[in-house]
Amino acid sequence: MITQQIGIAIVAPAGQALDPRAVERGVARLEQHGCLVHNYYEHGAAHQRFGGSDEGRLAQLQAAIADPDIQLIMAVRGGYGCSRLLPQIDYEALAASGKLVVGFSDITAIHMALMARTGALSYAGPMLAVDFGLPEPVQFTLDDFWRCLSGPGHLISESVAGNPRIQEEGRVWGGNLAMVVSLLGTPYFPRIEDGILWVEDVAEHPYRVERLLLQLHHAGVLERQRALVLGDFSGYQLAPNDNGYDFASMLAHLRATLPIPVLTGLSFGHIARRVTIPFGAQGRLVSDAEGFRLALSDYPTLRSASAQP
Repeated sequence: MITQQIGIAIVAPAGQALDPRAVERGVARLEQHGCLVHNYYEHGAAHQRFGGSDEGRLAQLQAAIADPDIQLIMAVRGGYGCSRLLPQIDYEALAASGKLVVGFSDITAIHMALMARTGALSYAGPMLAVDFGLPEPVQFTLDDFWRCLSGPGHLISESVAGNPRIQEEGRVWGGNLAMVVSLLGTPYFPRIEDGILWVEDVAEHPYRVERLLLQLHHAGVLERQRALVLGDFSGYQLAPNDNGYDFASMLAHLRATLPIPVLTGLSFGHIARRVTIPFGAQGRLVSDAEGFRLALSDYPTLRSASAQP
């Protein structure tokens, strides 16, 4: 485990904290863990639904990148807002700093752009308000985060039936499905060959999930991957006119249509119990009758981040 003090910068590149008390709880919990926390988010400076004006949120990121005491940059929450900042982020400075960006949901846009522009890796992991700042946080989520960051490797094991039996290796990437697809055709979409793509989303009807995945398919992205792994897709409502079209029937259609194996059951998404995934790590995916294991390696850890100048 990591023994030296970890410097963590708190920023809000997307939405504002829905409960400012969650920020206070999250900072306190990180400090109790032994972290040095520099909080660049000011709830009073929130603008509309965002964690500040576009200029203010960009300034938070820039300050965190320049802060010599920081190894980790953690988002307050997702929501929406990162897409507005993508053209102005100094990706080269962020990559050169060795700092690890952590978040999920809307933060997927930064993970994608950082990889596309510099090849640097980041972390799809917990956020301040929605994980560390809960009145009673899910200990598995926090523990898995620290284990993954401690390195040198990380194992995700899921007990789920009905998946195809496969053994594949490749670069692991993905995140929120809507955010991934929103970057198609832009300079912020990384071209990853022979990858293992994972996706999740919330409050998206199965037909929208199918449509987004078919867009990736039609754009030629999925044929360049080794496997597609689905995380949590919840929060949607079926309608009477669906007539039996549900997630299961959508999944059957995808498995019959897409050129790669499709697995389900990854504990990642807008759920409380969630694994951490280094965006861009090398992965070995083995699926059998008992479930699947995803072994992650060759990704930056807190040890390597702490060694940066």
